[in-house]
Amino acid sequence: MVASAKLKRAQGRILAFRPYGLKMRDVVSNLSRRVNRDLHLLLQKRPTTIVRVVVVTSDRGLCGAFNANIIRRALEFIREREARGVKVEIGLVGRKGREFFRRRHWPTHAPYVDIFDRLTYEHGMEIAQAATEQYTKGMFDEAHVIYNEFKSALQQRVIVEQLFPIESLDEQGETGEKLGGSYLYEPDEHELLDALLMKHLQAQAFRILLESSAAEQAARMAAMDGATRNAGELITKLTLYYNKTRQAAITKELMDIVGGAEALK
Repeated sequence: MVASAKLKRAQGRILAFRPYGLKMRDVVSNLSRRVNRDLHLLLQKRPTTIVRVVVVTSDRGLCGAFNANIIRRALEFIREREARGVKVEIGLVGRKGREFFRRRHWPTHAPYVDIFDRLTYEHGMEIAQAATEQYTKGMFDEAHVIYNEFKSALQQRVIVEQLFPIESLDEQGETGEKLGGSYLYEPDEHELLDALLMKHLQAQAFRILLESSAAEQAARMAAMDGATRNAGELITKLTLYYNKTRQAAITKELMDIVGGAEALK
């Protein structure tokens, strides 16, 4: 019941924000096709020697396979990149991810924990700002985030999404322009892109946090519902077993009394 109430709020937030976040991504991706990518540091592609993998998990357990699915996918992605000879660093959001990766050999960065109970847009701004500064300083060459996307109360999907460098529509595997048609920009594309890039990263960071929060509550509601149902079945079975055992004990005592009475005769 608690998870259901929290899910309703989290679902309302992500469904309200998702169209803005996805449209912002489309606009920036569209603009990035029209400009010289080398003029924008966040669009530049460089030789990949260090990859930052941001793993978004929950702060609490009791949510079924929510965290296990993310960590499993993260390990697959990390080993795939290491097989290419790329160094991998881990960025963490959520206490469960921190507990898992701090016992592993991969270098990790200061995790963000205990933010989902009081999630605000400022958290997305803070994460995007820190990641952008580190990327521009050359601390890593690519950044990918792995998180659970909220599909419905019964379904979540693990997503691997590239944050840096920012991809165009063609690189995302899209055909044609999502925005459709041709546009004249005022100010020009470069100036507009400069103004939108940071807003885009902040919006995507916040959207990902909202997606994970809603997916977590949905997973927790399903896990608790299953646990409640299983507990009910277990109680029913144990009650039946108890009654059978009690009846057998009573029957045995009656037989002992009858046998004793017969012996006295």
